Amino acid sequence: MPNLDNRSDNAEKLQEMVQNTIDNFNEAKETAELSNEKDRSAIEAKNQRRLESIDSLKSEIKDES
Repeated sequence: MPNLDNRSDNAEKLQEMVQNTIDNFNEAKETAELSNEKDRSAIEAKNQRRLESIDSLKSEIKDES
């Protein structure tokens, strides 16, 4: 039996991904405050990528709506 492509809950899944990414961003921000300079730089770079991901996910949510 073929796998049906059901996208009816895509917006909901994308919103959940946005929330998870925001949570990870906030946790990493707290961790960065307690980290050494090298780790802090890596965390800040990753958080920048998270912000870009959030923007992309929000754009996808708009497309799904």
